[in-house]
Amino acid sequence: MRRLIVTGAAAAVAAGGIGLAAAPAEAASAVQIYRVYYNSPGSDTGSNKSLNAEWVQLFNTSKTSRQLKGYKLRDKTGYTYTFGAVTLGGRKSVYVHTGKGSNSAGHRYWGRSWYVWNNTGDTAYLRYPNGTAADSCSWGRSGSSRYC
Repeated sequence: MRRLIVTGAAAAVAAGGIGLAAAPAEAASAVQIYRVYYNSPGSDTGSNKSLNAEWVQLFNTSKTSRQLKGYKLRDKTGYTYTFGAVTLGGRKSVYVHTGKGSNSAGHRYWGRSWYVWNNTGDTAYLRYPNGTAADSCSWGRSGSSRYC
């Protein structure tokens, strides 16, 4: 059985031609995925150097600092990095590297021992602490990185 779904605006027009103003577009997140370097240079040996050459760059598009605590970065498979208490300055970036390292304001380390981002295509998802989508970025099988 098929159901007919009628949007509020369409229903209003059908019910009497009432003029409605368009709803405002959903605001973009201030913190966005700027670039994903999903295919680290050279062979995928699993060395920490190679793992850390695989990263996601987040950028704060606003002039004010943003607290990232509880934000989640994940791939299609479900591998998830959860931010601790990190403040991202206005108009600043933070890189999330796949391997191990010492966290700083501009570089975070996932601590994984194998790659997260698929070279043949994947999607990076950024979620707010409450689980709603903040941003996403997808790529196919060509290239080594993607600007989002």
